[in-house]
Amino acid sequence: MATLILVRHGRTTANASGILAGRLPGVRLDETGLAQAERAARRIGVVPVAEVVTSPQERCRQTARAVLGAQRAAGNPLRARTDKALAECDYGDWQGRPLKELAEEPLWRTVQRQPSAVTFPGGESLVVMQHRAVDAVRRRDATIEAEHGPGAVWVAVSHGDIIKSLLADALGMHLDLFQRLHVDPASVSVIRYGGDRPFVMATNTHDGDLSWLVAPARQAPAADAAVGGGAGPGAV
Repeated sequence: MATLILVRHGRTTANASGILAGRLPGVRLDETGLAQAERAARRIGVVPVAEVVTSPQERCRQTARAVLGAQRAAGNPLRARTDKALAECDYGDWQGRPLKELAEEPLWRTVQRQPSAVTFPGGESLVVMQHRAVDAVRRRDATIEAEHGPGAVWVAVSHGDIIKSLLADALGMHLDLFQRLHVDPASVSVIRYGGDRPFVMATNTHDGDLSWLVAPARQAPAADAAVGGGAGPGAV
């Protein structure tokens, strides 16, 4: 099976000022966010990546450019593919407003306690958001595996709620539980989609070697779960 590396964009000016950016144009990484994106890119740079897919929002494209730069430095010249299905949730009328102000809205408690019941005024529902992201990622993963083989690794750069919804789906969690997951700016999470089930390999990581994601040429990732936990990466 192929391996998906999920990267949230680095910190933005909106994140730092407590604004729900949504799909507003002109929201870019701040200095901290740029450094975070470079750090994530260096971690991923040790892995030969088959493809980089990004949300159309500028902050994700900036982060994807850092990932591409590290790949090119390692001799892997890639270009990013943009996928609208990985775009930020359409928060509608909430977009551009301070989080402190939104926390006073009656809908805020529903967002926290029952996300599956939420449709943002003038925007989309969290259920629709999850469905479009999961469908896009699973289809892309199958295509990459067919084109590059079961040991292929690819990167998707997206947003906090999108990545949380993908992780919740992979973990078999109802969307109403996805607020239990945490996805920081420029964090790395890893999923493998098997024929019977997905495997969540890592969530919300900020540091550490990722070379273990590269399977030996003779050994594709195992399709079954090892009873007892298995021997870990590198086992023959």
